[in-house]
Amino acid sequence: MRILIGVLLALLLTLQYRLWFAEGGLVEVHRLKQEIAAQEERNARLRERNEALAAEVRDLKKGMAAVEARARSELGMVGEGETYFRIIEKDASEVEPPPGAGSEGSPDSAPEKDSPAPEPDSP
Repeated sequence: MRILIGVLLALLLTLQYRLWFAEGGLVEVHRLKQEIAAQEERNARLRERNEALAAEVRDLKKGMAAVEARARSELGMVGEGETYFRIIEKDASEVEPPPGAGSEGSPDSAPEKDSPAPEPDSP
């Protein structure tokens, strides 16, 4: 009887090992499920990107408005009869004070305490 119990126990341990750790076991199944989930997420992102690109292709094929908008944004093209204005903003360090304005901290920039406030022009 002891031999039968020993053989059955050895068989049980062998089958458990194969179930948990061998090729095709639960560990590998779990890893493969994670890989499938990651691949499905990548596929969903790529599907959305493909749909956006397909919509852009349709727009470019259908009308000139999409072609014109793309030429304006990417190539800087200007339509006939339009005037192009380029505005270049200066950094705060490059901004010059207006003429007649004193520098900060100088007596010219601070208002005098005893002088009355200027009166607005009346119509």
